[in-house]
Amino acid sequence: MELIVERVNVWAAGIPDEPGGLARVLAGLSEAGADLDFCIARRAPEKPGTGVVFVTPLRGDREIEAASLLGFNVTQSLHSVRVEGANAPGIAAALTEKLAAAGINLHSFSGAVIGTRFIFYIALDSEEDADKACKILQRA
Repeated sequence: MELIVERVNVWAAGIPDEPGGLARVLAGLSEAGADLDFCIARRAPEKPGTGVVFVTPLRGDREIEAASLLGFNVTQSLHSVRVEGANAPGIAAALTEKLAAAGINLHSFSGAVIGTRFIFYIALDSEEDADKACKILQRA
């Protein structure tokens, strides 16, 4: 199985839990030229009235400056790996089983299929786990 496996920086920002809260930050990134591969947003139940948005990638000084002004920072608690490949039934199970067999605990996992390709974003708790996961997935 041929996979594209790479470490990625994920950027996070707090947003108000109100109509347009997400739209405002995404518009700001768009105006700076950001071409995002991944975005996920959710409410923050521990802080009513707020939410959080995660995006990747941000490239270049203009995008990073805009992101900073919008409240984005590179997440320090999530060490993320992007995996892309040809979709097949059970691919997520097969790859996560390989990580589990190596003793790697996942912080979070997001995935989607577009056409015949899948894309997974795997967040891990440490740099060491992310490096180890990359090596395991590159051999898969």
